[in-house]
Amino acid sequence: MTIIESAVEVNKPVNEVYAFLSNMNNHQQLMPENIYNWESTEDDARFTIQNMAKLALKISNRIENKEIIAIPSEKAPFDLELKWTVEDNGNGTTTAKHIISADLNMMMKMLASGPLQKLADHQTEKLKEILG
Repeated sequence: MTIIESAVEVNKPVNEVYAFLSNMNNHQQLMPENIYNWESTEDDARFTIQNMAKLALKISNRIENKEIIAIPSEKAPFDLELKWTVEDNGNGTTTAKHIISADLNMMMKMLASGPLQKLADHQTEKLKEILG
């Protein structure tokens, strides 16, 4: 399993960060420009990654003010889990961590781990930008 992580400190209380992340409709704001055909509800999202694949995700688990896990709701090019964890820093800020777990063979790992790391970093930076 390939694990890709990106963490950021957000100047908002944990419940606000969790509320934003637990609604898949908000995730469109975190996506890079090469994502299009976005459709979402509170619990799931479908989109196309330019020159790559279509992906459909659904939230499989929510632990209030702790974590949100999304998994593919349709066949994906590889097994994948997207997890966001949020942790109260005790001073009105929250550490949000985006963890992508992907079951990649050696060839896919060489091709996909760079773009997946970029995606994780992009999403955490956008989260900080949007929530302040």
